[in-house]
Parts: sequence; C-alpha cells; structure tokens
Amino acid sequence: MKPMSRKKDKKTANSGVEKTANIGDSFLDQTLRPTRWDEYIGQKHIKDNVKILLKAAEERGHIPEHILFYGPPGLGKTTLAHLIAKETGKQMKITSGPAIEKVGDLASILTNLSSGDILFIDEIHRLNKIVEEILYPAMESGVLDIIIGKGPSARTIQLDLPPFTLIAATTRVALVSSPLRSRFSGGVFRLEFYSNKEIAEIVRR
Repeated sequence: MKPMSRKKDKKTANSGVEKTANIGDSFLDQTLRPTRWDEYIGQKHIKDNVKILLKAAEERGHIPEHILFYGPPGLGKTTLAHLIAKETGKQMKITSGPAIEKVGDLASILTNLSSGDILFIDEIHRLNKIVEEILYPAMESGVLDIIIGKGPSARTIQLDLPPFTLIAATTRVALVSSPLRSRFSGGVFRLEFYSNKEIAEIVRR
C-alpha cells in the first residue's frame, strides 16, 4: 500500500508542478505580448497596411474587414490580432480550426458574438469543410444558414448575425481553400522572418 501511495503522491505533485508551469507560461505570455503598435517589432509592411485598413473602417463607420495572416509559427500572428482588438477597442473571442468540429460549434460561437467583436481562428486550414461552407455566408452577408432535418423534409433557417471581423491565422496557407481565401477582403498577409537587428531589439525589450 505504501509504495502505491508514494506513486500517487508523486503523480499528484507532478500534476501540481505542470499546472503551476502552465499558469506561469500564460502569465509570461500576457506580460511579454506587445500592447501598442510601437512595441511590436518587425512586420512593418503588415503594420502599415493594417493601420490604413483600421483607419479607413473607422472613417466609414464600419467594422474592419476580414484578415488572414500566414507564416511559420512564432512570428506574431496572434499578437497582431490582439493589437487590432486593442486598437479598435473591441472584444476578441479566440478559437481554432480543430476546436470547431461541427456546424453547431460554429453556430454557437457566431451567435454569441456582440456587434463589432473580433473572432480569431487559429489554424484555420484545419476547419472541417462542411463548417467552412457555413462560414462563407457569415463572412460575406452576416447570416448563418442552418439546415434542419434531412431529405425532402429538410428546411433552412437563416439567422442574422451581429457585424464581426474574422481574423484568421495559418501556418499552411496552401491548405486554405481558394473560396475561403477570397473572402478575406481586408487582405491576406504573409509574415516574414525577423532580421538579426529585430531579434536583438525583441530580446532587449
């Protein structure tokens, strides 16, 4: 009994260490993440274009158009989404392609958005194709088409959605279908690797 008790205690202790480490990593990530444009190092061409996009939307009194960021991991795609949310003063809801398994999952996310919210979908290339097709009218027309039933008795219900901005990220843009890419009217932006000078500045900060 005693050896088993020790194993259990050790496992529990390890679990506690892992949980503490995860909390620490999350806190560190939030602390180090830039909160202003001038704190974000690199990707100047993207920052300039996004600033113009946000300013134009503000002058028109509209929400920003949908944006897709792509490039290798660790270049700042998620951080750019956070900065856009802060710049516009809107809330950002975060999810990922693999997490949206069914149409109902997407419907739940979209119908719980408030007007002007930003929806960030990471790894969007991993979206289920059926879910992706439901996303098209939501992005284009702000409506959600839900099919109820099967066969001849099936019917479609159309729900109006609050205006929202979709910001998506992917490490494999070639796997994002052409119809989906074409709906990112705000632009499709490729993040570049940092120069040695930029890396040194990031480390210094």
